[in-house]
Amino acid sequence: MTNRRHEDTPANTDSPEGRAHGPVAFQIEETPPVRALVVHVAFKAGAIKAQAPDETSTLRDETARLDEAEGLALAIDLDIAGSEIVTVARVHPATLIGPGKVEEIAEAARVQDVGLVVVNATLSPVQQRNLERAFKAKVLDRTGLILEIFGRRAQTKEGRLQVELAHLSYQKSRLVRSWTHLERQRGGFGFMGGPGETQIEADRRIIQDRITRIRQDLEKVRRRRELHRANRQRVPYPVVALVGYTNAGKSTLFNRLTTAHVDAEDLLFATLDPTMRRLELPHGRTVILSDTVGFISDLPTDLVAAFRATLEEVLEAEIILHVRDISHPDTGAQAADVAQVLAELGVDEARRDRIVEVWNKADRLAGEERTSIENQAMRSDNVALISARTGEGIDTLLALVERTLAESSSRFRVTLEPTEGRRLSWLYDIGEVLERHDGEDGRVTLVVRVPPEKVGPVEARLGASAQALDSTERRSAAE
Repeated sequence: MTNRRHEDTPANTDSPEGRAHGPVAFQIEETPPVRALVVHVAFKAGAIKAQAPDETSTLRDETARLDEAEGLALAIDLDIAGSEIVTVARVHPATLIGPGKVEEIAEAARVQDVGLVVVNATLSPVQQRNLERAFKAKVLDRTGLILEIFGRRAQTKEGRLQVELAHLSYQKSRLVRSWTHLERQRGGFGFMGGPGETQIEADRRIIQDRITRIRQDLEKVRRRRELHRANRQRVPYPVVALVGYTNAGKSTLFNRLTTAHVDAEDLLFATLDPTMRRLELPHGRTVILSDTVGFISDLPTDLVAAFRATLEEVLEAEIILHVRDISHPDTGAQAADVAQVLAELGVDEARRDRIVEVWNKADRLAGEERTSIENQAMRSDNVALISARTGEGIDTLLALVERTLAESSSRFRVTLEPTEGRRLSWLYDIGEVLERHDGEDGRVTLVVRVPPEKVGPVEARLGASAQALDSTERRSAAE
């Protein structure tokens, strides 16, 4: 990490440059990154319900979870002095982990001179305070660490507002018995003032006022997004949204498909702010591709709520591309985490047919493992095995997207009289004209494909003039 400081230095009055620029010079100091210990807490079956009710926790490889925690720490430029897995059979209310392990970690923190201990679990305010006293170092739990990463990565005004809202909601809960000075009372106003409010009440009120203002600003953002979405709906371009676990390769795939230049690094939460680009499919159909924020296990609920306006793009998407790192040992549990967040957003079972699984990082597979994964992908009609880095399987993915769009849309054969030019123009606006035949008598016969939400208006406005195609004709039109 880099510290910038201003230093007052004597001006070089002998040179015109010194007289022109004045007495202030800038000096950049390189300071070493904060040394940290990373502690992953693995809960045994009896402790899971008490502290980690997520059922997918039992599916996870604990070594992979420790690696993920280290990746999160590296994402904020920490110098990892050491890491370990602590198994908890019984949750200790005061410190989460047992007293013997607390002493052991405290000794390691002292010997290695660390200033921060990252605990890969959710800590209560009391547990965090007690561990900081025992370790004589700052303690950051998983929620705080993710919030710190989001705070650093947010670039747009909307992103910063969303992160600040989540952070303030988190801080508000941390005020409870976290610091002794917050219990002191401030005097009331006037001669007859009572005991006044405690510092904790004042701080909570200040935070709540700021939360209210941010929510008002985000409501304006939500309305603006609705206007943009309404404008996009006037142009018949379906939205295809990329979702997936963080570091699954969404941004790399986005760049591969759209030749965009979104930051794509081998780093957790390398990109945070959503991006949308136009993409033309092989047979000429145009879609809007949307890259969204990555998900992660135990994603703070405050963050899910704060980013709801951004993630609404997923709800409106015609197709959801679920990008998975198929080479990761925890790929199954990661997929379950993504499905859980999608369910929280409102993507229910009835709409799961819109989800296409993209098994990424095929270039990391070899031997029997690759053969097995290839066979699994071929047996499924909604899976594409690809490598976003090398381009392998991209043609298969685009063909699958095109086919899924064709299956989800409705097709009509419409015959219009020569005087129905307004209806003809309307069909071009709301749908995609696949075929057109102009008769000698002036009649126009169209095969038009419309999204699901436009089926009702077509049937209501055109009536008997619009004939729904059967499944055989649909497949023919799609081909």
